[in-house]
Amino acid sequence: MPSQTQIAQELKSPHILRVSIWVIALRIPTPLRYAAELVTAIYNALVSSMTRTYASSRRLCSVLLFLFFLAPLLALAADWTEPERQLAAKIAGTTGPGTISLEVINRASFTKTDVETIRRGLTTQLSSQGVQVVKPDQAVAAVQVSLTQNLQDYVWVAEIRQGNSPPTIQMMTVSRPGAAVTALPRAPALTISRTLLWSQEPRILDVAVVEVMGAPAYLLVLDGEGIRISRFDNGQWKAEQVLPIQHAKTWPRDLRGRLVLRKDHLFDAYLPGVVCSSTGGASLTLLCREGDDPWPLTSELNGFFTPNRNYFTGALVPGVRQENSVAPFYSAVPIPKSNYTLWVFASIDGSLQLVDGVSKQSLTGLGFGSDLAGVRSTCGSGWQVLATSNSDNAADAVRAFEFPDREPVPVSPVLDFAGPITSLWTDNNSSTAVAVTRNLDLGAI
Repeated sequence: MPSQTQIAQELKSPHILRVSIWVIALRIPTPLRYAAELVTAIYNALVSSMTRTYASSRRLCSVLLFLFFLAPLLALAADWTEPERQLAAKIAGTTGPGTISLEVINRASFTKTDVETIRRGLTTQLSSQGVQVVKPDQAVAAVQVSLTQNLQDYVWVAEIRQGNSPPTIQMMTVSRPGAAVTALPRAPALTISRTLLWSQEPRILDVAVVEVMGAPAYLLVLDGEGIRISRFDNGQWKAEQVLPIQHAKTWPRDLRGRLVLRKDHLFDAYLPGVVCSSTGGASLTLLCREGDDPWPLTSELNGFFTPNRNYFTGALVPGVRQENSVAPFYSAVPIPKSNYTLWVFASIDGSLQLVDGVSKQSLTGLGFGSDLAGVRSTCGSGWQVLATSNSDNAADAVRAFEFPDREPVPVSPVLDFAGPITSLWTDNNSSTAVAVTRNLDLGAI
């Protein structure tokens, strides 16, 4: 087994293209077995014998884009005078007559013209209330208005800051023209593929593949006993080393874990109440300690995991803007927007929490399971959310969704699995996700 130093040098080599996960479930002749699978969102490519079908798909994409942008076009014709007057009255009621700075942020489907129109309207209405909009260095108070939306309406949120006092929040609901248009069903535009990565009898918690020069080199498999390291040789994985995980407390029944590749050392492993890091020079070793360190949800956001259960407490570090906590959740994914990031949390009560740092929104009755993963692609919005189902059946399924107007829209057919999915994580470069499934079949396929 190469030393961590050697592997780290390979990882830092300019020849390395990326570090990612490979994929999929393998059904084998054992009563119970776990398999790690890679799940990727793929849009249809051009095939010479399918030119007509491809052309049809391109027309569909054009229609979908038209529907997607139809809501902003309808918004252009809307009259915002009354909501501008109402929000201005709420702001003036908080600040009193005087000077303020005003910033309007678009977190919904408005166009730039809409935003500028609303800002001018607010300025006019505020002036009639005795509040003058000036430059920030001349203002007594700072007001930030976020234009957000839920499934049916727009929600305008004003954050008012005066001196060192805590900010005051004023909000109002505005009818959304054409809301029903964005809810029209959309035919799937992409498919999800999966590729077998690894299978074993002990429960798999997470998997990571280190690629060197564009090819798989090392496989890291995290389970409740340790981290199994294999080398890719002649088309198959060959076991190299097992790093045992030292822990004093008994693992919870529904054990979860996370593997994260690092730059200054090879990897970190997160388990309930235990954090392990790779270390060593001539030979790779694992240093574990007890601790409730937050688990990385992404490179920018961490969440605290409950040591004796199987979900996150809801406490976030450093937080989504001013939001430092949400309701307890199983998994979370970020969805990058043009000028902010929308976070989607799969709550333990079965709902979805949508958080952008200014407003929170809860969606229920959508049929989402507890596992979410985000993947980047080259079509659609460029970012899809893979979600498991909440079916009570022994089998499971994954489907891709987009969130154009906060409500999820399916954009792929359902990808069925033979057994329940016990884990679904986004890989390090966000282009794929790794799914862990439990095989309940008694025979081979």
